[in-house]
Formats: sequence, C-alpha cells, structure tokens
Amino acid sequence: MVFDIQQQLEYLRGQIRHHDRLYYQLARPEISDAQYDALFKQLQTLEAQHPEFITSDSPTQRVGGQPITGFNPVRHDIPMISIDNTYTEADLAAFDHRIRKLLEERPFIYVCEPKIDGVSLSLRYENGILAVAATRGDGNTGDDVTANARTIRNIPLRLELSESAGSQIDFPHIIPPVVEVRGEVFLSKAQFLAINQQQQQDDAELYANPRNTAAGTLKLLDPRIVAARKLEFFPHGQGVVEGVSFASYRQWLAWLTAVGMPMAPQVTVAADIHAVIAIIRQFAQVKKNLPFDTDGVVVKLDDFSQRALLGTTARAPRWCIAYKYQPEQAQTQLARVVFQVGKTGTITPVAEFEPPVFISGTQVYRASLHNFDEIARKDLHLHDQVLVQKAGEVIPYVVGRAPVPRPAHATPIEVPAQCPACQGPVVREGGFVRCINVDCPAQLAQRLRFFGGRNQMDIENLGPAIIDQLVATGQVKSVADLYRLQLADLLTLDRMGKKSASSLLAAIEKSKNAGLERLLSGLGILHVGTRTAAVLARHFPSIDALACASIQQLQAVPDIGPVVGASIHDFLHLRGGLKLLQDLAALGVATTVISAAAAAPATGALAGKTVVVTGTLQHFTRHQIHELIAAHGGVATETVTKKTSLVLAGAEAGSKLEKARKLGIPIIDENALLELTGTPPPPAP
Repeated sequence: MVFDIQQQLEYLRGQIRHHDRLYYQLARPEISDAQYDALFKQLQTLEAQHPEFITSDSPTQRVGGQPITGFNPVRHDIPMISIDNTYTEADLAAFDHRIRKLLEERPFIYVCEPKIDGVSLSLRYENGILAVAATRGDGNTGDDVTANARTIRNIPLRLELSESAGSQIDFPHIIPPVVEVRGEVFLSKAQFLAINQQQQQDDAELYANPRNTAAGTLKLLDPRIVAARKLEFFPHGQGVVEGVSFASYRQWLAWLTAVGMPMAPQVTVAADIHAVIAIIRQFAQVKKNLPFDTDGVVVKLDDFSQRALLGTTARAPRWCIAYKYQPEQAQTQLARVVFQVGKTGTITPVAEFEPPVFISGTQVYRASLHNFDEIARKDLHLHDQVLVQKAGEVIPYVVGRAPVPRPAHATPIEVPAQCPACQGPVVREGGFVRCINVDCPAQLAQRLRFFGGRNQMDIENLGPAIIDQLVATGQVKSVADLYRLQLADLLTLDRMGKKSASSLLAAIEKSKNAGLERLLSGLGILHVGTRTAAVLARHFPSIDALACASIQQLQAVPDIGPVVGASIHDFLHLRGGLKLLQDLAALGVATTVISAAAAAPATGALAGKTVVVTGTLQHFTRHQIHELIAAHGGVATETVTKKTSLVLAGAEAGSKLEKARKLGIPIIDENALLELTGTPPPPAP
C-alpha cells in the first residue's frame, strides 16, 4: 500500500513537471489551466493525507513558508566574474582579432545571446535536486537565496532528462552528481509595470527599473512576497560540473534544455565577426518587442577547450564580450517641477520638460523624480539640460544632468515648506515630504477615488471627473460628506442627469453595508491595505474596540507590527480618523464587522465554521471567495488556529497549509467547496 501511494505521488509530480516544462520552456501546453490545476490539487490532497512522503523537490513546495531571518554566505568554487563591455563595432573587431591571434588562426565559432538586464544567480543541483541558489556577491562569495529561488516558477526543483528531448547537438544523457547552472534572474516588462501600478495604488514610491527591482526582490526575507513578484530565470553559464564534461556551449545549452531549464530567445550561432555584427544590428530592432529588458548582446566562444586555452584576466574572461547598445536618451530642459499629493499626503516631485522628447515610440512630457534625496543625488536644478530615458523602454525617468554647462538662470529645486495643494503643514520623512492636513483637498480627491474602488467600498459611477467637481465646489470636504449628498447637489454638476445622479446615490447607499474591513481598507491609512484591514477588523470588530486599543495593543497584533501599528494609532488619535469613523457611523455606514452568519441562512453548509483561505485560487478573487463563505454561514479568517474549521488551499499554498496539516485541520480545494455549498462553478473569464 505504501509503495502504491509513493508511486501515485511520483506519477503526479512527474506529470506536473512535464507540463511545467511544456508551459515555461517550450510555450506549447498540452492541457488547459483547469486540467493542470486539477493535477496539482490531486497532488496536494494526496500529500496532505501522507505528509511523511512530501519531498523538497515536489511542485507543491515551491513557495516558502515563514520569512527567513537572513542570508548565509556561499563560497563559489568557481568565481562568478564579470564580462567586459563595449559599445562600438570597432571594439568587437579588436576582440575578434585577439581571439584569432591567441588561437593561432584555428577555426572557431561564436554564440550570441541577449544580455538580460537582471541579476546573476548560481543554481547548484546535487543528484538532480536544487540544493543551493546563490547570488554573485563579490564574485567569490555570494548570499544563499535558495528559499527565494525556489519560488521562481521556471527554475526546475529537480533536473530530469526528457525522453522526448531532441537536439541537433549531441550531449551527455546523464544527470551529474553535482552541476551548477548560472544565469540571470529578471522581471518581465509586464510584471514590472504591474508592480509599479500596485505601488501607485498604495501611494508608495515607484520602482526605478526592472533590474534593481529584481535584485531587491531576490534579497527579500519573505519568500511569499518574492513568489508574488513572479521573477523569471534564464541560464547563460556553467559553474562546477562533476562526473561529466561538455565540449561546447551549444552542447551545454542542449543539455539544459533536455533537463527542463528555460531558454532565452534569440540565441544564435555566428561563423565569424561579420556575422556577429549583423546579428547585433538586427537584434537592435528585435529587442524592443521582447517581453523582458535587455541592453545588449553577449558574444562567446562556443568551444570549451578553446575557452580554457584563452583563460581569464583578473576580472573577466578573454573568450567573451558584451556589446551594449547606447540607451535611447533625449536631451531637454527641466522646465518645471510640479508636486503631486497622494492620498496619504506623500508629495511626489514630477519633472515637466520643454520641449517634450520622443523616446522608444512615445512623446514624453513629464517624469517622476521620485523623492527629494534623488533630486539632491543627481544635483538637479530648474532649467538644467537633462537626459531622459525609459526604464524597460516603458517608464520615463531623468538619468541626470546633460554634459553641458549649467545655464546661468538655473535655480535649485526647493523642498516644499508647506503643502502645494492646501498650504498646510508638512513633515520630512527621509527623502519624502508629507502633508499632515487631513482636510487637504488634493489628498481628499485621491482618497475619494481610492475609497470608492472595487476592492474598497465599491461605489459604482463615482469617477474622477465627478470627484474633482465635488471637491472643487466644496460639496464634499471629507469622505463622510459623500453620504450627505442629495439629488439636488448632484444635479448641479456638469453632465450629470437625473438618472445618473440617482444611480450614484443608490451606489453610495449600497456601500453603507460594506462592513468595517472594507471601510478600513478604503480610508487610505498609511501602510494599511486590504490584507491589513482584514487583520484589524478580525481583532477589533468595531470602532469602539479599535478606539480603545493602545498603540502597544495594535503593534502586538500578528501581521501588524510597530510601524503599521503606530500609523493606525496616529490616524485614529492625531489625524482625526476616529471622528471620521464616528461621523460615518452616524450617517448609517456600518463600522462593525458584518456578521456573515447573520446574513446567511442558519442552516448554511458552513454555518458556525471558520475558514482560512490560502494560496492562489482558480475561480475566485479573495473577496469573492470570502463572500461565498459568508453567504453559506461561514466566517473567513486569516490565521490558522486550533479553532479553525477548514482550510481552503489553492495553488502554491504555503505556511498556513503546513500549519493546518500539523494541527489536523481538514483541507479542501475550490471544487470541494463548490460541492459542499452546492454552488455551480463560475463561468470562465
């Protein structure tokens, strides 16, 4: 029986690895997402029933559980050295001349590949299992980031030779006892944009470029956050290999492909330097359409024995060079700096250019300067000539001053001594300046947009144009004033008819029953998003309970901590937040946790049960699944305890799933919940 279970587990793991390879490496999936999820759920269920057979290389073990306390040093047996760069074709020709001279005119070929703009990583596999992942560090010693590397979906946790692996290049069909795969970790352009959109929604500083964001993500202490960032990996080199040797780079790449490693596109063989230059010229056009950021082409000797013959200098190999494209930059005048006030009062300096500049296909009129420390570091003045380019060919930013004399009429960019919107008081917090006037109209407009958002109070038809008019006319001076609006008030607005006004009033009225969790999420409290709001509402289910909580009690709540706890206490007792909540309550807005059990039938399938949801769901957003649980009498909570009734586990569930297993709490998946509640599956998006 034990043997049968282990066979089933290995079969499921093998199937999932096979389909991971087809999806991440070959981009030709054979099954639908739903079928893949069903396989994954089957494996999760079987492992939950037999935790003694869970292995570190199982696909279910990708996402780490608890945050790690730090990074241990890892000594590289073979140093991870840098590559020499060039920006000219003349330097490429000189490089080729040196190669031919050192090889005494023996024949050779080059391999050209994209220079991924990411962060170097070395993956050490022992008997085919990922054992250690380490950053480059100083080249000799890096940091152990294995827990974070395991969250990167296209990095295999186990190397397995594919039976169907075919290649024009013959390669050793074995898994060495030790093999190090070196490559680059990066963020796709789309994912970088998504992360910055979330930063903007959270009123947080935008990240400057994909490379620095990838590097910072890889060094985060919480693997769960790393997993959410969706890093990717492409191999480009070899470290220690024991028990087998490879003759060439092309043979090495063929072997990597066969064992499930992802491959960068546009890897090309060149017979001579003329072919290399042709490839580089052509790639200059192709790279704009790639899904990741690349700043050049790496040119390498293919033959490993020839590489060994050429050797290395103190800092770089002689057999390789990176041709880097000059970034597309434009020079213009930093004509003005305007200050944007976010919903929590953070004042962001934004440069405006005259004339606008055309970069990477679009006209650029302005760019964020991020914060005032950044302005000082780049020594920027008004009327300076500056260089502008795009991070990842998407987000414009000021590189720095152009190499020309500073104009005589240039003036320093002053840090605002008061809020540019309300002239209220400001405080300096590191490189940032924040308005602390809770009645600031600029903050109010941003807060109202956020407050009415889908994941907060979900007020349909409350768009930016309406909000701007309501604030400008003084009809809404606080969030509470939304609930004082009358039909006659709305009919005074431009382009607002009776039907539209009535619809908006109905949506505002409906939002009164959203409950404390959504209300706290929508108030724009510094550091408080949807997840923190849910934690708060669970521990303090009414405004009375929240008002009575001391700063120490707030900081002691799991997942809150000292910084967030202080921010919440400051909002309530120093920034007028408690009065706002009391005003909202007087206007009929629910300021307590809406009782799911009271709203649901007493005989609901989940009546009296507490359900913890963890992992990524296939059919539902987190809000939707919480609403489904509430509709059937259950209460969705965040923390697994002995009192938890059920754990609903989605893909890549982490520490909560492990804790549920240890406590013997029943674990179900989405399909089981749908069956339990008699709910039909939602339509595919």
